[in-house]
Amino acid sequence: MHPSSHQNPNLYIIKIGGNVIDNVEKLEEFLTAFNGLPGYKILVHGGGKMATKLAQDMGLQPKMTNGRRITDSQTLQVVTMVYAGLINKNIVANLQALQCNAIGLSGADGNLISAKKRPIQQLKNQETGIDESVDFGFVGDLDASSVNTQNLTILLENDFTPVFSAITHNGESQLLNTNADTVASALAVALSQKYQTSLIYCFEKKGVLRNVDDEQSVITEINPATFKNLQDQNIIHSGMLPKLHNAFEAINNGVKQVFIGSADDLYLLKTENFGTRITT
Repeated sequence: MHPSSHQNPNLYIIKIGGNVIDNVEKLEEFLTAFNGLPGYKILVHGGGKMATKLAQDMGLQPKMTNGRRITDSQTLQVVTMVYAGLINKNIVANLQALQCNAIGLSGADGNLISAKKRPIQQLKNQETGIDESVDFGFVGDLDASSVNTQNLTILLENDFTPVFSAITHNGESQLLNTNADTVASALAVALSQKYQTSLIYCFEKKGVLRNVDDEQSVITEINPATFKNLQDQNIIHSGMLPKLHNAFEAINNGVKQVFIGSADDLYLLKTENFGTRITT
C-alpha cells in the first residue's frame, strides 16, 4: 500500500472511441501518451467498426429504433466477442509492450461494474409522432451503486492499470451492453471518493469548438455560467450537449475536472493545454 502522504492520489479515467481503436498508428501514439501519465489510470474503450463488420459477415442486420441501436441476443454475442475479447486484449497487449501492467476487464470480472437491464420505454416515433413501446434489449444502465470501488482500489493500489470494455453484468449471469461514456463517468464519480479524479473524453475534435468548421477555435474552459451562455448563443447544441451534461453531472458528483479533446493530443494533458476543461 502507498504511504499515508498519498491520501488522495491522482487518478485519470480516459475514454476512447472507434476513431482511435480502428487506426493502428493512432492507437499506438495514444497508448504511449496514456502510459506516460503520472499516478493511477483507467482506460475505458468503445467498439469501433469491427463489431459492425463481424455482425454483417455473420448475416446479422442491425436493429435500430429512432436512430438508436437495439441489442438483441445475437448482437450481444458479437459485441461481447469484439469489445471484451479482441479489442480489449489487443489494447492490453499493446500496453504490456510499453511495460504498463494493464489488465483487461468487463464489468462482470471481479464484479466491478453491475448494471440493470434497461426497462421498456415509451418513446415518440420520430417519423409518425406516435408513442411506442421500445425494448432496447440487453442494454445495461448504471446507478450510484454500480461500481465496486473496493475491488477496483485493490487493483489500482497493486499497480494494475484496468482497461474496461463497456460490457457489464446484472449479477444474475446476464451480460449487458452499456454506453462507454456512461461507464467512464460512473467509474470517475465512484472513485472520486478516494482519489483526485480527472475524467477525459477523447473524441475526433480537439475540444469543444466555438466554430464547428474551425479546429483551432477550441473553448479552453467551460463552467456552468459559460455553458449557459454558449447554449443561449447556440454555439453549443445537438451532439455536444449530452457530452457536456455528462461532464457537469460528473463534476457535480465529486470529480475534480473533466476534459474533452482529441486522443492525438493526450500528451498535452501534462502541460494543461489539452482540449476543453470543464470545471465548477
